[in-house]
Amino acid sequence: MKGRFNPLFKKPGAAAAIPNHSIQPIAALRLIFSLDRPLPMPSATIKLFLVHGDAKRLRTAELSNWTGKAVAGPRSELEGVLGRDEAAKSGVYFLSGTDSESGKPAVYIGEAESIRDRLRGHLDKDFWNHVIFFISKDENLTKAHVRYLEGRLIEQAKLAGRSLVMNGQSSGSKLPESDREDMEIFLERIHQLMPVLGADALLPIGSAPEGSTEKQFLVCEIKGLKATGHLTPTGFVVLKGSQAVLKERASARQYPYTLASRRRLIEDGTLVQDGDHLRFTRDSEFSSPSAAATVVHGGSANGLLAWKNRDGKTLKELEAV
Repeated sequence: MKGRFNPLFKKPGAAAAIPNHSIQPIAALRLIFSLDRPLPMPSATIKLFLVHGDAKRLRTAELSNWTGKAVAGPRSELEGVLGRDEAAKSGVYFLSGTDSESGKPAVYIGEAESIRDRLRGHLDKDFWNHVIFFISKDENLTKAHVRYLEGRLIEQAKLAGRSLVMNGQSSGSKLPESDREDMEIFLERIHQLMPVLGADALLPIGSAPEGSTEKQFLVCEIKGLKATGHLTPTGFVVLKGSQAVLKERASARQYPYTLASRRRLIEDGTLVQDGDHLRFTRDSEFSSPSAAATVVHGGSANGLLAWKNRDGKTLKELEAV
C-alpha cells in the first residue's frame, strides 16, 4: 500500500508513511485549529535546553516525534541567537515586548528564508526585547510554507487579543491541501511550545476551562449587579456581558491598581457604561480572582470570598476541598 510521507511529523528511525486510508479520519479529527473553541492539545514530551543554564537567556525547545525546533532568547543576547546554525534556516519568528505609547504587550510576527538576515533588519524597532523563532530541522519549510504560517499566526494573535499585533498587514500563502494539513500540525506544535518559552500571544483569553476547579463557573455579585467568570492557568477570566459598579468607592484611592485597571479597561473599550453600571464587552483576563473582583466592586475585594459557585460556596471553600 502506498503512503504519503509527512516530513514534519514522523516516528524515530523511520519515515512517516501514512497509509492513504488513514488520512481522512486524521484530518477529520484535527479539523482546522479554531481560537473560538481550541481543540485539546495532545500529550507531549518537551526537551528544553538552557544554553547558559539560565531560563531567561538563550534556550532551545523541541517536541518528541517532531522535526521542528524553537530557539528563544532576549534581545540583549541577539548575537548569540543569530550565531546559531538554526538562524540560517527558513522559519517564522516572534518579536515581543511592550508598546511604548499604550503600555500594552506587543508582538511582531514574521517569516524569512534566512531568520538571521531578517532579524538584523528589525533592529530599528525598539519595542521588542525578546525573540522566538521556529524552524524545521529537516529543512522542509519552503517560502510558501512560512508565508502560510505567518498569515495564520498573525490572524490567531489578533483573535487572541493578548498583545497588540505590530504587523502593518497580514501575509499568507495558498498551499495544496496536503501541505496545509502539515502546516496546521506545525501550528499546533508552535501553540504548545510558545507558553513554555514564556510567550502567551497566541493563548486565547477565556479559553474553555479544563481543570476540575477551572470548570466551575463563578459569580461575583454586588448591589444587584452580577459578574461571571472562571479560573484559568494564568489567572482569572471575567466573561463578556458581566457587570461592574459604575463608580469606585472612596476608599479605592488607596488602591492605585484598582483605579488603573478600571481606567485601562474603559479606555480600550472592554468596559462601557450601560445605564447605572458598567458592562464587559469582551472576556477579560486578570492576574488573580482578587484583581478581577476589585474591578467589579470598584474597590478592595477578596476574590477568594467574592467569587461563589451556584450553590453559594466561595472559591476559598472550593479550593479547600
